Order: sequence, then C-alpha cells, then structure tokens
Amino acid sequence: MRERDLELLKIRLEEIKKMGWVKNQRPGNTGGVGNTLEDLLDVAENNLQAPDFGEWELKSQRANSGSLLTLFHYEPRPRNAVIVRDILLPLYGWPHQKAGTKYPANEKSFRQTINTTFYSERGFTVHIDRENQRILVSFDYSMIHSRHAQWRDYLKAGAGTGDIRPAPYWTFADIEEKLDTKLKNLMYVKAETRYIKGEEFFRYHKFEAYIDPTLDRFLKLLEDGMIFVDFDARTGHNHGTKFRIRPEAKVNLYQKHIIV
Repeated sequence: MRERDLELLKIRLEEIKKMGWVKNQRPGNTGGVGNTLEDLLDVAENNLQAPDFGEWELKSQRANSGSLLTLFHYEPRPRNAVIVRDILLPLYGWPHQKAGTKYPANEKSFRQTINTTFYSERGFTVHIDRENQRILVSFDYSMIHSRHAQWRDYLKAGAGTGDIRPAPYWTFADIEEKLDTKLKNLMYVKAETRYIKGEEFFRYHKFEAYIDPTLDRFLKLLEDGMIFVDFDARTGHNHGTKFRIRPEAKVNLYQKHIIV
C-alpha cells in the first residue's frame, strides 16, 4: 500500500513540477504553499489523525523559509481538565495585544513556543520524564523576565508562584501512536517563490520522502531542543497545540530518507 501510494504521489508531483509557476491559492496565508499543493492534489484541508494522501502525510515550505515545521496537533492531557481553555488561558494568560480593539477588552492570549533547553520569558519549559514516560510542560515563577513584572504580580495574586496544576502532559504512547498513524510516511515538498504584479507564485521543485519515525529519535530531538511545543490560543479561539521541528532536523526523526 505504501509503495503503491508513493508511486502514485510521485506521478502527481511530477505533473505539478511540470506546471512551472502556480499562483498562490491562499494569498496572505502563511500556509498558502501547502494549501495550494493540496488543492493541486485534490486533497481536502484537514487536521485529522490520518495522512493526507493515501498512507502519505504532506508537508511543504517555501524554499527560503527557516520557519519551524509543524509535525502534528495534539492537545495535552489530562483531557477532562481541558488544560488550555480552562487553566492556561484564564490563570496564566496575559492581555491580548488587540484586546479592546479587534477583540473584547478581556481577551487573553497564551502563545508560547518552548522546548527542553530553555525557559521562555514567561517562565515555561518542557521536561521529559522517562521514569513515568511523559512529556510535561512546567512553569517556574522565578524565571519570568523583568519586562513582564505586571503580569508576574497578577500571577502571584491569582494562580500563585507554584508549578501548573494539573501539569499539561503527553504520554510516550500518545506520541508513538501519532508517529505511527499521522507521520509514518512523510512527503516533504519545497517550493521556490516569486511575485508577479504583486501576486505570489510557487514552483514546486524539491521532493523528499521520509519513512518510519521512531519514538527514541523523537525524544532525542526533543532533548536536543530540535522539537518544540507550540501553544497558540486566545480567549475566543484555540488554534491548537502543536509539536514543531527545525526543518533540518527532520532527517534525524526517520529511519529512511529518499530524494524523490
């Protein structure tokens, strides 16, 4: 099944490559390069557990982009606590920069891109608990940067100075399941970009296949600061919690890499 889907995908990608410059179907959207590719492949946009094209997940970036690559969306446990909506936003959130203008005056934001190698300016980090086989997000009040003094005082009077309770976490089994379902076979596509009369066009020109990621490799990359946990929520909408990777590190997540 995997090999059959790969051969079909290669044929379709070769056809797209021969099309040359293709107009961005989602102008103004940072995900336009991926959305346009999905449109060309007749793949419906989704955040489902299943891969995009048969047994293959599609990921794409602009050739000159150094942005982190989203691996998958995954809300933290314990699920019944609805951590982001009911704990992180109301207790640890800060005023949204557009509160009172675009959004209501009480709109809060909780946006953090964190990993295991540092504490963010607001005191958050990621830990790997190998004994209990968990990846956890924790908070250290003493690590809050002085520029956030007003928010720090707000926390002291509200959530307190201790760690997050309950702690947001994912089990190793959670991650392994996601790797085995969503990311077992990955097709990574890069596109050159140019503007014609103010409109962006893509030329899809580089295709790489990645096969069979492992939990051990994922944890090693997480320990080395190559994989990040990304929160992107505001009071009115949670855009989803994501695991993201430095693009150059993805080759170390997989057991096999093929230049298509």
